[in-house]
Amino acid sequence: MLDAELAILYGVTTRRLNEQVRRNRKRFPADFLFELTLEEFANLKSHSATSSWGGRRKLPWAFTEHGAIMAATVLNSARATEMAVYIVRAFVKLRTLLASNRDLADKLTALERSLVALDLKTQSQFKEVYEAIRALMSDPPPKQRPIGFTADFKQET
Repeated sequence: MLDAELAILYGVTTRRLNEQVRRNRKRFPADFLFELTLEEFANLKSHSATSSWGGRRKLPWAFTEHGAIMAATVLNSARATEMAVYIVRAFVKLRTLLASNRDLADKLTALERSLVALDLKTQSQFKEVYEAIRALMSDPPPKQRPIGFTADFKQET
């Protein structure tokens, strides 16, 4: 998350946030915070509308989830504390969601491996069962009746 976005979230100016980060630099190791490169910043600017006469004079800081929480501790405001709790809860939910998807993917992989391990006779039996289920699930073909008036004339000979 960029410094300007985090400042809005915490209800402070970007200048105030960056000032507190600089004063407490030891609390922000490289895996908590990093400065964007000129190339990254140029790429970022090309994706958002910026004025030609205003804007940033320094490269923005990018905060990881740990850095965002640490920023709340150095800001020491009620809004920052409230948002830090919110951020922690959001990341916990995200990790739980990712873990549940990973568990499901692992179970699916295990199931695929177990099917491959079955002998050929069992595989053919499963194939027959699947085909029978698909046949039962498919709609029956519609009955065709002739168009127009038809009469059944039996010719007598």
